[in-house]
Order: sequence, then C-alpha cells, then structure tokens
Amino acid sequence: DDYTMSMGIARTKGGRIWLSYFAGGDNKDAVIVLCRSDDDGKTFSDPLYFIDPGCVDNNHFSAVVGNIWIAPDGRLFVFYSVSLGHFDGRGGVWYSICANPDDDKQVWTEPCRLWHGAALQKPTVLDNGTWLLPISLWPWDVAFPELHGERMAWVFASQDNGATWERRGCVDVPLPGHTFDEHMIVERENHSLFMVLRNDNTGIYTSESFDEGHTWSPPATPEYNSASARTFLTKLASGNFLMVKHTVPGHDKSAQGKAPSRSHLTAHISTDGCKTWSAGFLLDERVSISYPDGYQAPDGRIFVQYDRLRECGEILLAVFTEDDALAGRDVSGKLMLKYPIKQTRSMRLGLNELNA
Repeated sequence: DDYTMSMGIARTKGGRIWLSYFAGGDNKDAVIVLCRSDDDGKTFSDPLYFIDPGCVDNNHFSAVVGNIWIAPDGRLFVFYSVSLGHFDGRGGVWYSICANPDDDKQVWTEPCRLWHGAALQKPTVLDNGTWLLPISLWPWDVAFPELHGERMAWVFASQDNGATWERRGCVDVPLPGHTFDEHMIVERENHSLFMVLRNDNTGIYTSESFDEGHTWSPPATPEYNSASARTFLTKLASGNFLMVKHTVPGHDKSAQGKAPSRSHLTAHISTDGCKTWSAGFLLDERVSISYPDGYQAPDGRIFVQYDRLRECGEILLAVFTEDDALAGRDVSGKLMLKYPIKQTRSMRLGLNELNA
C-alpha cells in the first residue's frame, strides 16, 4: 500500500486478469504483490499473494524485479529475482507455476531457481515451440567476481514447456551505458529474432539473431530513442508488432548520449518486421511514468499497464486496439486511457483531499 512499481499483467484463458507489482520500494525492501480482476480490468482485488523471500540475520532478501506470463497451455508463471539487499552481485531468477489460475483458490508449485540475474520481461514462444526467456546479469560486480565475464543480456531456452532451461546466446552491452538490460524478444516472419534493450545513454539498443538466439548482432542505436526504462514489445495477432516506449516530442537521434525523460508513453506499430514504426499513439503524456507491460485479448483489444510516481503513485491501465495505434487516435470506440487500477494510500488520500 506504500509503493506501486509495475511488474506485469497477464490474461488467463478464462478471461481473468492477473496484475503484479512491487511494494516496499525499488530497493532492499522490495516484495511482490499479486491481485486479480474478474471484470475485464475495471476493478482489482486486494492483494491475494505476496512474494517476500524473508530475512537472514536482519538482512532482507528482496524480490525486486520480475514478470508474470500465461503459457500456451494456460498455466500462470511468476518469474521473480531474489537478492540479498537490492543487488548482491549475483541475484537469482526464481519461478513458480499455477496450473489453475481461473479457480477460486490457486495451487502453486514449489519455487525453483533458474539461474543468476534477473528476468524482467515475458518469454517469447517461437513458431517451433521453443520458449525464450530474457535474463540479465547486471554489470555491477559488487561481489562474485567469478561472474564478471557473464554480466550480459542472456537468452535462456526451454524446449519442454518450461520443465528445463538452457543458456543460449547473449548481447554484450558496452560500458558506459550498460544497465538493467530489460531486453525483450519477438520472432519475425522469416524466423529471425529482434530484441530491444535498455541502456543509459540513448535509452534503447536493438539486436538481431538469425539462429534462434544462439548468436546476436552487436547492440545498435536505432533511429528512434526512448527513455532509459523498460520497453514493452510484442507480436500482435495480425502479425504486426507493437512497441510501447517513451517518445518525447523533439527528442530524436540528434540528442545522442542523452536519453529522454520518462514521459509521453506511446504505442507504435511496425508492419515490416520491426524495421520501421508508426508515428505512434500517445497513451500518457505525464512525467514519471514507466515500465509498461501488456497483452492482446482475443477480441483484439490491447491492455497495457504501467506505473506513475511509484512512491506516492499508482498503477494505470491503457486499453486500445491496433487500429487506434496505427491511426494515432480513437477509431475503435473501445479506448480507455490513464485508468487507475492500484494506488498507494498517500495517492488515495491526496485524491480525496482534492475532491473534498
């Protein structure tokens, strides 16, 4: 109730929406909260589950980053990272699975540790059935110097529906600029892969793979920029691609070396395999908005959640269609923007005072 940092959102086969976010802070006190909606996102339950790794000798193990995902078979996966304090130099990606996310009472598997690092984005399912999960081992080697050569943006693969995982290729982001990576992957029509990554300089890098993620091209700065923050990238039912990022007016590649602010969260569509992107559909122009995550519903609507202000803020929901994003305006009549779905107590009190 004191902090709202976006983690993720996912829709079950039965239509239930699961929302995850971080409480405690973006620090050593971080814990994960899970709640759900059974009315298409209009309202969400009070917190139903908490992920808190606990304390040892008064030192808190944080659950500071992660995401949630509905697998093709309908199971709900929760990926989260555990670290002593905010980041101990190694961390660790853990996951738990719920096979009955539409039931009144969920049953979860025993948490399993996958590897070091952090997983902040949803997996990608390739046309051949392989799952690819982006995992980042952050560049700060405050401990565990034996991992220094592995601090990169990795791709892990599962060919047995998440039962086992193997490490594939990686993108080595250069310093300065290497940060949390927060990379996300989509598969194009020719089966090549396209990746976006976060960096601290221009905000965004891109990379490509032509061998199912075993090798990747060096990170490149695209013609478009974004804030140094997580970007949401996904393939739509039409075969086109959606990217939700910060597109600040007047800030382009000429501003090399300086990423724009976390404002003007905008949805862009690519119809040519992520080579070019539409001018964009503005979802929220305000400052201190970040970390979009979403999905496309069976009826074509796109749901994107993101956070604002965090320490005294809220989680918001945007609902729109691909046609809206292509046109840059409401053409579907299904639009919902800046819709608050979770707020901190201080935000609620502030709103109440304004409304008094």
